[in-house]
This record gives sequence, C-alpha cells and structure tokens, in this order.
Amino acid sequence: MDILETLKWRGLFADCTDLEGLSERLSKAPLTLYCGFDPTADSLHVGHLVPLIALRRFQDLGHHPIALAGGATGSIGDPSGKSAERQLLTREQLNHNITQVNEQLKRLLDFEASENPARLFDNAEWVGGISYLDFLRDIGKHFTVNVMIAKESVRARMEDRDVGISYTEFSYMLLQAFDFYHLNQNANCELQIGGSDQWGNITMGMELTRKKAGKHTFGLTLPLITKADGTKFGKTEAGAIWLDPKRTSVYRFYQFWIRTDDRDAIKYLKYFTFLTKEEIESLESIHQERPEKREAQKALARAMTDLIHGESATQEAERASEILFGGNLDGITEQTFNDVLGEVPTVTAEKSEMGSEGFPLVNALALAGLAPSKGQARKDIKGGGANLNNQREQDPQRIITEDDLLFDKHILLRKGKKHYAVITFR
Repeated sequence: MDILETLKWRGLFADCTDLEGLSERLSKAPLTLYCGFDPTADSLHVGHLVPLIALRRFQDLGHHPIALAGGATGSIGDPSGKSAERQLLTREQLNHNITQVNEQLKRLLDFEASENPARLFDNAEWVGGISYLDFLRDIGKHFTVNVMIAKESVRARMEDRDVGISYTEFSYMLLQAFDFYHLNQNANCELQIGGSDQWGNITMGMELTRKKAGKHTFGLTLPLITKADGTKFGKTEAGAIWLDPKRTSVYRFYQFWIRTDDRDAIKYLKYFTFLTKEEIESLESIHQERPEKREAQKALARAMTDLIHGESATQEAERASEILFGGNLDGITEQTFNDVLGEVPTVTAEKSEMGSEGFPLVNALALAGLAPSKGQARKDIKGGGANLNNQREQDPQRIITEDDLLFDKHILLRKGKKHYAVITFR
C-alpha cells in the first residue's frame, strides 16, 4: 500500500485539501511534510502520538518529515479545541521543554536515516526576528478578519461570552500560516498534517503560500481520537498519560494500553502500532473469537511500550502486571515492585512492631483492610483464601519475619483472586 492507502486502511484519514492532486504528487517523488506541536510541557503525551507516528509512516515510505516545535506559537497557545486561554510560558520554559521533547522524538522519528533523516525545527528561529509592523504588513494583509472569525477554533470561543478569545490567541492562525510559508520557501515543504481540529490553521498556511509564493501546497488531517465510552482519549482519573517515565511510569503507561476497551483495541492497533495488516487482521480474528483473552490489548501494550520505552522496559512492565495476577516474585526488581505500589492500597507499620517474635499474618490482613477482624482473617487463611507475597498460606499461626520482607520493607498480601494490599514496614 502507498501512504494514502495505508492511512485509509488504518482509519487515519480524515480529510485532504486536494486528494487527487496529493495522490498524483506522491506518485512522482518523495515530498517534504511537517507536523507542528507546541511545547507546552516538558513531555509529549499519548494525545500527540497519532500525527507524530504518521510522520514516521511517511518517512518509512521515503518521504522527508519535519517535526516543528512551536517555540513562538507555544508562547501564545492554539485556541483550537480549547475552552479557555492557555497559561503563557516564558522563553526559558519553552526552550527547556523543546530540549526534553527532542529526546522523545528520537523514539518516534529517525533523525539518523541516510537518505531522508527527520528534522526538528523551532519556529522561534524565524518568528523571533520579524518586527510586529513587518508581520502585519507582510503576513496580516493577506487575510481578512471575516475569514479568520469564520474558523471553527475562533468562532466557538467567540460564541462563549463568558470566555471569549483574546487578540493574542486570535492571531495564532497567522503565525501557523507563516510557518507553512516559511518551511515551503526554505525546506521545500509541500504538505502539512495535523488533527482534524487543525484544518483551519492548515488552510490558512496554504493560502498564504499561494498568495506570496504562487505555490500549490497540500493539507491532510487525521481524526481526533475518541474512546468507545465517550471519554477523552489519553486521559485517566490520574490525568494525562505522558511519554516521560518520570511523569507516567512505564508500568502505568503499559497498563493504559492493556486496559483499552474491547471496542477500541483493533482500532488502536491500526492507529498507533507498526504491526502489519496481516498481523493486525490475525489479532482481530482472535479478538473476535476470544475477547476475554485480551490478546489484542496485550499486543497493543507491548508494541507501544516497546516503541516509547524500549523492550527491556516492556519486559519489566509485563513482570509488574504478572504480580497482580499471582505471578512469581522471584527476581523481581525493586523498581518493578514500586510500580505496583501505586496500583494497590498501601499501609505503613513500624518495623519495631515485629519485635523478636515477628508479625502475625492475621494481624497483617486486618491492618491492610483485607479482613474486618482477626477472627475473619483466621477463617480466610484456613480456607486457603490468603496469600503472602503471592504464596498461599493456610496456617493461621503464620508469623511474618524480616526474612519475608521484600526489599527489606514490603509485604504483598492478597485475599481471594483480586484483592491486594501492601504493608510497608518503616
């Protein structure tokens, strides 16, 4: 499949300004394309992945991708899809964010390719040197306010009288248009891609390039990702799912994909992974026949964690997942176990409470809230429903000693198949 067929099969084609023309252009020779992102944080999150992975799909088929960091536009903030104005960032914050994000981009794009290496630009390089008057004369004069207020990103905010839109954000589309024009003139960029909410900004750039340079360019949008249950993709109760493991642990990242709704699993395999059509269709057959095995989700979680964090990190995340399904704890690393700590109720106790005689298991079950009383804890133990460090215990007289502590401070308790708790001895 060529790139357009690939995007359509994967459900990643939303709209194109000139599909026939773009298809013809792509058939002749590789082209240069770009996708922009505003560095509003020091990490990308999973919501950024679709367009950036799309850049890689183009690159893998021989095209020349540009990732454009919005050092200038990020200082203003894109009003598209936003119900309130963004917090303004300083140039120092933006520079720091771009440096951090650049390392993540290296996992998504090949900057070392011999023939078509990816490139990273910062639009502050060309916007920073232009005066306000020059910008108004050279860029602003090519657009009417009538056209600008008709754009969805602006109109939606103008209709909200409680919020409105500042002149700063109103000007955002002019800056993005200038980006496309500049990249066309200086990097021979002919195509801009982005989410469907970027349609207005993309067409503004095409129009500016046509008026100022007489060049015909293209715009292609990708669908905004939604979840089958109607909630926003990439958001959890704990917040956004970041690519930086300091913000979202590898384990939580892995779990985000594992918990994908059955209705979304195959769709996400197409959107986000580089698995082949044959591999995805095979998983789809298994998924339809035995959805309870969650093979599609496992393949999705493995592929995405491999892509962002590497294979060894994926293996650790899988080990952590196995812990919560009764897996053996032999050889588990402290980092992997720490990832589990955030997933189960945890209580603390003083190590001095062990004393020389140890800490009774019945006390531990009651302290952890897995049993309402020591008496019930004894019954649970006798009935085979209690586990210490994923080992079944049936002796109600069982005493926990320092030899049982994981990493010299934790014990993992389980009642039944699903109810876990950790006691950390300080």
